[in-house]
Amino acid sequence: MDFFNINKQSWNNKADIHIKSAFYDVEGFLNGKSSLNDIELNLLGDINGKSILHLQCHFGQDTLSLARMGADVTGIDLSDRSIQLANELAEKTKLKADFICCNIYDLPQHLNKQYDIVFTSYGTIGWLPDINKWAELIASYLKPGGEFIFVEFHSVVWMFDDEFDKIGYNYFNTGPIIETYNGTYAEKSAELSQEYVMWNHGLGEVINNIVSNQMQIVSMEEFNYSPYDCFRHTIEVSPGKFRINKLEDKIPMVYSIKARKEILNVT
Repeated sequence: MDFFNINKQSWNNKADIHIKSAFYDVEGFLNGKSSLNDIELNLLGDINGKSILHLQCHFGQDTLSLARMGADVTGIDLSDRSIQLANELAEKTKLKADFICCNIYDLPQHLNKQYDIVFTSYGTIGWLPDINKWAELIASYLKPGGEFIFVEFHSVVWMFDDEFDKIGYNYFNTGPIIETYNGTYAEKSAELSQEYVMWNHGLGEVINNIVSNQMQIVSMEEFNYSPYDCFRHTIEVSPGKFRINKLEDKIPMVYSIKARKEILNVT
């Protein structure tokens, strides 16, 4: 199955819809608003002067928000249309960031550099079949002592059907999930129907592959809200915090991990 090209086409189709959507608020971003949330900002801390590799960056808002904070940033995404829009945003904002279009598994063919931080967030690993390869790649791009900052929708959320009425999917990775979706999470009424391929990854799979690839977990937190209104049947319980109305605060919706690459002592 050519999941790479199926998903690349899916994200190419979504890019122009997303950049015009209220969900992404590009106008606010162009006027100086950061697209980053408190969860990741608290993990990142002071990044002025630091080098950051941002994986699966979509059309670059978070990448450029990191640049606004003084970081030297490189953003990666598989969608060529998204990368084109990212470069246009960089030009409009006069912010410096490098963007590379590729499947992240192919990144070593395009980039040979190590960074202070590798960052990825919200709806990223579900597009990847091999989490060990993902973690191995992250470790290879971190300097010794460098940090991996990861924020993701919780594995429990992906067990439910789209209406959150019942458990519809396996918590564990049992193979590719091939579906067709109408609209997008940013524009649910968009006239767009597209096929995509995803994989579910439980917390054990994620954490074990991080620690088996030269990284030590510094912190791991779970949150009973999403900072994005991207699911169906949500309510805003406080500004910028959304929960599934039917489930109240009974499930985790997001988790975060900070990991540090080991410094190997050579004697």
